[in-house]
Formats: sequence, structure tokens, C-alpha cells
Amino acid sequence: MTHIQSLAPENRVPEVTVDFWLIKLLAVTMGETAADYLAVNLGLGLMATSFLMTGVLVVALIQQFRQKRFVPWSYWLAVVLISVVGTLVTDNLVDNFGVALTTTTWVFSVALAVVFAVWYASERTLSIHEIFTNRREAFYWLAILLTFALGTAVGDLVAEHFGLGYLATGILFGMIILSLGIGYFFMGIDPVLGFWLAYIFTRPLGASFGDLLSQPREYGGMGLGTVITSAIFLGSIVLIVLYQSVTRRGRAQAA
Repeated sequence: MTHIQSLAPENRVPEVTVDFWLIKLLAVTMGETAADYLAVNLGLGLMATSFLMTGVLVVALIQQFRQKRFVPWSYWLAVVLISVVGTLVTDNLVDNFGVALTTTTWVFSVALAVVFAVWYASERTLSIHEIFTNRREAFYWLAILLTFALGTAVGDLVAEHFGLGYLATGILFGMIILSLGIGYFFMGIDPVLGFWLAYIFTRPLGASFGDLLSQPREYGGMGLGTVITSAIFLGSIVLIVLYQSVTRRGRAQAA
């Protein structure tokens, strides 16, 4: 029995725990500030930064697909990079091509719905507890990329287009996520639906607080700058990932 269990395929993505959501929130915050740092502070521009980070992401995803199991550093490296690229996708459409935030929000919403529909039609499940084939993992990462792009569009739409500002936007999306948590624990909301909705809304939540910390005071921020803000969140991510690696927290056999 032990030998048979040892041959069972392992889930390639982590179990959803408190530290999962904590790293995810830190990653999206860093994705926002790191994208701004590369494009603005280093003067690379959106297009050059996008090509550079997309190339790095492709290398990271190749490494991730080779693992065949959940390896904390490899998985979370891909998440951080895909957060940066997802942010840049939306920023390019809005800033370089003049696409309205309302349009990008609808486009990415439809694209994500299509990915979920094709994923379900192909695999008959959207569960993140059974990502143990290359095809399922490909669907998973494509969905993750679109959630970051969509979350960026939604967050910018609320904070900038509707003028709520960074703090109010962060509080708004924090309340939405809190309501999803209440729905999951006390009202029987579908766990797969609840997970993906929370994954989408943690993007504008993290980005709002990232902008709040990094942006100059005249733009409604606290003026810490992108370097300090990115360093704080990157250091926090590294510490939690080291904890996961040592304790093997987050790993589970696929059902």
C-alpha cells in the first residue's frame, strides 16, 4: 500500500492555506511595484520591460513544468513573475495602445471565462487540488495570468477612473474578499468559485496597498518608493517560502 501511494502523482500547486494567501498578496503587491520600478525608475519603458519580463517568465515556467510536484521556490518564483507580466499586459494596453480600463476589464473577464470553459470541457474539473498533468498545469497558469491582468484592470478602474484612491480601493476589495470568506465558511459557497474569485480580487487589493506605500504623497501615496516597497515584500516572500521549504508545508498528494 505504501509503495502504491508513493507512485501516486503529486499535485504541482500548493494547498490553499493561510500562508498561501499571504504570499499571494505579497506577490501581487511586489508585482505592481516591481513593474513600476523597471518601467519608470530604470527608464526601460513599458514595452522593453514587458519583453524582458516575459522572457524571464517563460524560463521560470519551463523550470516549473519540469518539477512535476510542488516545489515552493519554483512555484512562487513563477507567481511573482506572472504578477509582473500580468500587470504589464494591462498597463501596455491602457498606456501604449489607449484601450479604456472598462474595455480591458470586460476583455479579460471574457478571456478568463473562455479559459475556464475550455479547461472544464477538457478536464471536467477546475479543481486546483488535482493539477498533476502538463495540460492541467497549462490551463492553471494561463488562468493565473489572466486573473492578474484582470485584477490590474479592475483595481485601476476603481482607484483611478472612478477616483476612489488607493486606500479606499484596498479597503473595498478587502471587504469583498472578507465576504467571500464568510460565504465559504458559513454559507456553503462553491469552493472552486470562491477560490478563483478571491484570487482575482487579491490582485487589486495588493496592488492598491503597493501603490499606497510606494507612490509619492502628492499622488495619494506614502512616498516609500518602489525600491523600498519591493524589497520589503520580496524579503517577506523569501522568508515564507523558506518556511514552506523546510516544513514541506503546502504539499499534498493529489486526490
